[in-house]
Amino acid sequence: MLSGEEILCSTQQVIAGLEALRGENRTLLDSMQETLQSQTSSESGSLEQEKTNIILESLERIELGLGEAQVMMALSAHLGSLEAEKQKLRAQVRRLCQENQWLRDELARAQQQLQEREQEVVTLEEQNRHLQFMSSIRKYDHEEPPMEDKDSNSGKESLDDLFPSEEEEQSHMSQPHSSAAAAAQQGGYEIPARLRTLHNLVIQYASQGRYEVAVPLCKQALEDLEKSSGHSHPDVATMLNILALVYRDQNKYKEAANLLNDALAIREKTLGMDHPAVAATLNNLAVLYGKRGKYKEAEPLCKRALEIREKVLGTDHPDVAKQLNNLALLCQNQGKYQEVEQYYERALHIYQSQLGPDDANVAKTKNNLASCYLKQGKYRQAEALYKEILTRAHEKEFGSVEGEVNFLYTKNKKNHATFSLVYLPYLQRSSGRSLFCLEWLCPHTEPHVASHQTSESHFPGFEIGL
Repeated sequence: MLSGEEILCSTQQVIAGLEALRGENRTLLDSMQETLQSQTSSESGSLEQEKTNIILESLERIELGLGEAQVMMALSAHLGSLEAEKQKLRAQVRRLCQENQWLRDELARAQQQLQEREQEVVTLEEQNRHLQFMSSIRKYDHEEPPMEDKDSNSGKESLDDLFPSEEEEQSHMSQPHSSAAAAAQQGGYEIPARLRTLHNLVIQYASQGRYEVAVPLCKQALEDLEKSSGHSHPDVATMLNILALVYRDQNKYKEAANLLNDALAIREKTLGMDHPAVAATLNNLAVLYGKRGKYKEAEPLCKRALEIREKVLGTDHPDVAKQLNNLALLCQNQGKYQEVEQYYERALHIYQSQLGPDDANVAKTKNNLASCYLKQGKYRQAEALYKEILTRAHEKEFGSVEGEVNFLYTKNKKNHATFSLVYLPYLQRSSGRSLFCLEWLCPHTEPHVASHQTSESHFPGFEIGL
């Protein structure tokens, strides 16, 4: 293949050759015409005339060749101008690409700055609300006497239970758990105050459905912790737990499970296999698997968390009772009712002995145990528990039950006694779902107030891991 320059040079040479040949042919034509004019013989004249015609034809072909060569030269010049224009356009495209990349970089920096400012605004708003709240209660400082230490300690609720139940989700998500914190201190690790504050802020936004703020906030905090402390640090594991909580609330169970497994590996490596924070992460994984219906996978995790808490906190600690409740729920969903009864009865004993018979956890555990009895058809045992719950709640708030509560008894074909409570709004507030469960003590009895709801799907212990 000839290059463009070679083709151009060859064309120029052809043009020069054709012009020289045209000059020679014209000279021959002139001499032939002179000879033809000087001759008179007809034979010689016809011969000369024939030669003259041949030369004319040659001149015509030469002129045609020269025209084609000139066209090729003009075409070559045009292609050259097009190539130059093409190179110019390519240079402009490169310049525009560079400008576009610069604008993209500027946009990315602007978006990052905007995100940082939004996070700063969120933090400032939270601080402002906190200051307003502190200012609003400051006027009561001189009016109310100081509380005793015992009352202040007993009034603190659990920061561990980020999702204690659907009803309690909002009231328990921002208060510290003194016993869990003490256990963490014994293990040599305590969650920093900044992570507690961040946790409360994230939970607030998650409860409002503002995940577009909560998730970036968690990810930025996680990135900062990894840069400052490295990936294998207990604070990073805590942040992974918080982010997993947000993903769990969005039903992104796969992402949440990956984060919790990563947090578990970090805590086992840095804090030891029997640390309370490891138990919290194991519990979180068990709760997550329970939400997905993977009860067999969740049960060994829950049992290991129970063993750790018994070892570190003692067998009669309220956190052990909470773990027993979770384990019982997992077993109940697998139909292991004998184990469920044992776990609930032990949890009930711990709550009654450590927190007193009027603690809310006592009523909840009795309600769960009664639900287990209903599943097995043990209606008399369930009836007795529901009576205890409602009677205790009424006596605590309104005094004696006599004259104010009516139990409606019916009989079914199996001769099992059942009853429902006449509608009492105050007992609804006091005892929660227990009122509704009373109507279904026998499956053949029509409900008198509302439908039966069990608590199988409520796993009360998704924890930050104190």
